[in-house]
Amino acid sequence: MTAAIRTRVVVPLEFPDAYATNAEVFTFGGLADGKEHLALALGDWRGALRRAAEGGPAPLVRPHSECLTGDVFGSLRCDCGPQLREAAERITETGGFLLYLRQEGRGIGLYAKLDAYALQDAGLDTYQANLALGHAEDERDYTAAAQMLTALGAGRIRLLSNNPDKAAQLAALGVTVDEQVPTGVHLSPSNVSYLTAKRDHTHHTLDLAG
Repeated sequence: MTAAIRTRVVVPLEFPDAYATNAEVFTFGGLADGKEHLALALGDWRGALRRAAEGGPAPLVRPHSECLTGDVFGSLRCDCGPQLREAAERITETGGFLLYLRQEGRGIGLYAKLDAYALQDAGLDTYQANLALGHAEDERDYTAAAQMLTALGAGRIRLLSNNPDKAAQLAALGVTVDEQVPTGVHLSPSNVSYLTAKRDHTHHTLDLAG
């Protein structure tokens, strides 16, 4: 199944710390899951695609899963908000795409994620809580992300992520991942258990000792 670009519009962005950039925001038709995912083209993304086509470095891409609590409300229980902010700046510097994927709570939804928080407060880790609710540990599927990249002409990428599953899924879907570039480690007293579970259970590239 192929997807096609349906609209594109320039949106000025400004984050709470006053960092600002411009994004060319793309919407798509024909995505496999029917959800309203967005691609934010940042920096000299056209030049990045051109350089990749000429055999140079691939554009930097971050598939970022929506997190209302972290992205919008600044929750400290996760590292999603700081990762989103970091990605916007790093991709602007090099040229590439930030894919904003509508798969809250690793795909289980907002209410279920908050139910999982309650179970975490009772002693379960983030993965155990999902399982206790009858969900998989991680229900995210990156088929739509691969479709978006194909529609944008980004069949070869450098992946900005600590998550090896993103690289594996995208590669299986036909996206060439030249390099997996780790994000910063956004550690706080409120998210140390969450990040430790990601490091130990799903092998995220996180150095929590620094």
